[in-house]
Amino acid sequence: MIVVTGATGRLGRLVVEGLLAEVPAAGLAVVVRSPEKAADWAARGVEVRTADYARPETLAGAFRAGEKVLLISGSEVGSRVAQHTAVVDAAAAAGVALLAYTGVLGGDEAGFDLAAEHKATEAAIRASGLPYVFLRNGWYTENYTDTAADAVARGTVLGSSGEGRVASAARADYAAAAVAVLTGEGHAGRVYELSGDEAWSLSQYAAELSAQAGRPVEYRDTTPQEHRAALVAAGLPEGFAAILVDVDAAIGRGELARHRGVLSALIGRPTTPLADSVKAALGA
Repeated sequence: MIVVTGATGRLGRLVVEGLLAEVPAAGLAVVVRSPEKAADWAARGVEVRTADYARPETLAGAFRAGEKVLLISGSEVGSRVAQHTAVVDAAAAAGVALLAYTGVLGGDEAGFDLAAEHKATEAAIRASGLPYVFLRNGWYTENYTDTAADAVARGTVLGSSGEGRVASAARADYAAAAVAVLTGEGHAGRVYELSGDEAWSLSQYAAELSAQAGRPVEYRDTTPQEHRAALVAAGLPEGFAAILVDVDAAIGRGELARHRGVLSALIGRPTTPLADSVKAALGA
């Protein structure tokens, strides 16, 4: 049995659909907080288990001995170490055969604040004694293209990464990597540093938006302080705005442009080009 936690999130849904193309529904279980969101899978024969990262008591029956489990990292920044550790403890108590975890590119070497909870989670997984595989995901192209239409309307892409480059990949590419690991053999003990084949700067992104939209879009590089203030003014919480500005600094240092080619080798195809992701976003 393959088990996917956090299955109804944006990455989780892609993983589950990818798995259903490879394995029978009866060989798949999903762990979700809201089972009604997984009703479509239940109707197809997928086992739905209800549990919450933030409520350890609900995780006691979430896993079975011998299962392969994908722990998709939670979204509640600042609370994730305790939440992830609860999942790890439940998986260890059940005796699962493999625990895969979606961390962040660079792992212990990552020098940006967003990596801290991922480092702590990986340490907890190692300490558990479980067979594991780390899927260290780089930046998602959708982190930018989700707001592509707004950037075109403004005529501006705002950031503080200078001409630093990011080797992003589409969320579907990272989902395909998880599917490959969960359905394949020989991955236990492996650490995969996953990033896109193409590294690009925000000025290149702005130029791609401009070319596809047919109207001027420019990259405006700001100071970190100005960038943070603009994000807060746009409605982001102070803490999350600070994290994003810190990531831009990491991009400026080249931390999110490394390890190109690992992801495409794992999934057996090139990663999704930036131009394709921009086209899909603007078309939507």
